[in-house]
Amino acid sequence: MPTTIHQRRWRVNFSQEALAKMFTDSRGLSSDGEAYLVLRDNQTWRDVYRLDPAVAHSIGRDETNEFVLNDHRCSRRHCSIQRVDGEWTIQDLDSRNGTAVNGIKIPAQQYLGDGDIIRVGRTQFLFTCDLTQRFADDYGGDDSGEEEETSHDSDSEDASSSDSSVADDPQIVEVQGNSGLFSEGLVNSDDEGLRRAFSNLYKLIARLVSAPTVPALCEVVLDEVCAALDVEMGAVLLFPPGHDDPTDVDELRILAYHAPQGAPYQKVSTRLSRAALKQRQGVLAMDVGRHTEFQTLHDLKAQSVVCAPIQTDDYLFGLLHLYSLRAEQPLDTESLAFAVAVTEQTAASLVRLNQRDLAVAGFEYVQDENHVLRRMLEIESDLVGRSDSMQRLRDTIARVAASDATALVRGESGVGKELVARAIHFNSDRKEGPFVCLNCAALSENLLESELFGHERGSFTGATERKIGKFEHAHQGTLFLDEVGEMPLAIQAKFLRALEGQPFERVGGNENIHVDVRVVAATNRDLEQAVEASEFRNDLFYRLQILEILAPPLREHAGDIAELANHFLLRCCERLGRTGVSLSKDALRELEQFDWPGNVRELRNVIERAVVLADGPEIQPDDISLRPTSSRRSAATPSNYRPRPLEEMEREHIEATLRWTKWHKREAARILDINRSTLDRKLERYEIEPPDPS
Repeated sequence: MPTTIHQRRWRVNFSQEALAKMFTDSRGLSSDGEAYLVLRDNQTWRDVYRLDPAVAHSIGRDETNEFVLNDHRCSRRHCSIQRVDGEWTIQDLDSRNGTAVNGIKIPAQQYLGDGDIIRVGRTQFLFTCDLTQRFADDYGGDDSGEEEETSHDSDSEDASSSDSSVADDPQIVEVQGNSGLFSEGLVNSDDEGLRRAFSNLYKLIARLVSAPTVPALCEVVLDEVCAALDVEMGAVLLFPPGHDDPTDVDELRILAYHAPQGAPYQKVSTRLSRAALKQRQGVLAMDVGRHTEFQTLHDLKAQSVVCAPIQTDDYLFGLLHLYSLRAEQPLDTESLAFAVAVTEQTAASLVRLNQRDLAVAGFEYVQDENHVLRRMLEIESDLVGRSDSMQRLRDTIARVAASDATALVRGESGVGKELVARAIHFNSDRKEGPFVCLNCAALSENLLESELFGHERGSFTGATERKIGKFEHAHQGTLFLDEVGEMPLAIQAKFLRALEGQPFERVGGNENIHVDVRVVAATNRDLEQAVEASEFRNDLFYRLQILEILAPPLREHAGDIAELANHFLLRCCERLGRTGVSLSKDALRELEQFDWPGNVRELRNVIERAVVLADGPEIQPDDISLRPTSSRRSAATPSNYRPRPLEEMEREHIEATLRWTKWHKREAARILDINRSTLDRKLERYEIEPPDPS
């Protein structure tokens, strides 16, 4: 298998004859002191890499190195080559397996000479300053200096001495690190065995990808590896979450095991497991069956065992145990290499499963948060009040919510038009979609167009990136446009097109955007008058007025003031963290007698101010600050009282109501709380006629 290497700068990959023509100097060394590394792949010198004398060339597995090796025997930052005082040097960067020059590991830093062979992990380089020479295939091919690269540290010796029965333990005959599948023992074996190993590994990876849980993953691993190596006994053991000591064999938990004829799984030697964990290397041991302390293995005459750590560079998950139960087919170095390759893929799959579980947990948390926020929005959409006016408003909202047509909410400032729009949204089939708000009076013409439809990068000064508009954000939901009567005429045509379901374009773009949005608009402006003054498009007005809802002012349902005041009091106390605050009877009477020109919004602000400024637990009239210019209703007889017949007062009231509704008889009948037919009879009785339009 060719060595995979990536150089972050550049490399030469020419024939040696072409190189000889390019460099005519007898040493091939340029005037600025450049040198070269030649990569050896198997028994062939392959690619040539230029060394810049002004740069320190680091070698390792990390992507930040100048030379990046896909070799797990290589450390993240393994060694460095640079030119110091006119001489090329190589320095080992405290790598795990060390750096060898001409088969001898260097202590720390060493000078390089022309023709030196550098070994990093399983990769060999030839250092040279002369590219004119031909590199024979056997150049530097003497690997006599190569040694098995393991971490022979004190932990290994501790592992050996920790068992009292060292002399009786299975004999370790092979130790192998990551990427064991590509060990020279296996690569140099017959091609059929190599193809079979890759085929088995490929099938394993294909099944690992679809494993839904960690136990299922472990079962898949054990099934495939036992079938590939023709072994009848094995186990996957993992550490529990949050374990502290990655070398504590007693903490391992069996996630999956195979045993012949339902026999219980028998643990392998503690020494072997601890050695594999401490050295983080795969271990092949022989003569397991002769150990009588493992009665089942002894009875089955198990001959050999493979113990391979399941690990990534940063984390140790556990171990894979495999036993050969047949004397004529023991596990060998190829079995160990395949097991190490399997554990690498298993560790990668465990990482993916953990990341998926974290993502699922995060998604569930976001869903819960979203549910809580949506419940808060729904609570905010609750319309408080038991008066007939509020009940009629709720009934109208229910009918409007059942439709998907555009709705127009009309009413004075502060009556709660946005609450009506929210109630429409959360009682409609679009309640699971977004509810997006935009105040058309708060933005200039250019900014309003960008907010509604979005813009492309560079479409105007300050547009440094693409922006998604409110229409796109509200896809499959509801877009609430407050103060729609203040929308500039220049935008109304484009808005009308989007309102009718036609595609639109972002500002500065040419891509057609299709969205599925219901629009609920609101205004306190007389749109009919705006149409007559050519300040509002009549076609847009008719499109918005498909469903019209009138939100009544607070003075028309004064009976709800006490309930609204206590509702705002409770919400304010929750927000400020206060408890035990209440409204006195005198304070409630003061609120009920006020005219509330600012409607529900003014009442909410008055209550919040009273909660903040009140000294005691009970809010008194002195704690309530009302606008002095507003009037107060009184139960006493007014000074301008004039005795009149009830029919005269009824006639004046009907005329006033019709004028207020601009002679919309249905709306007037609703306000008067009478049937339309009753209103027609009273109009005929009192001889009330609409004004002459001329």
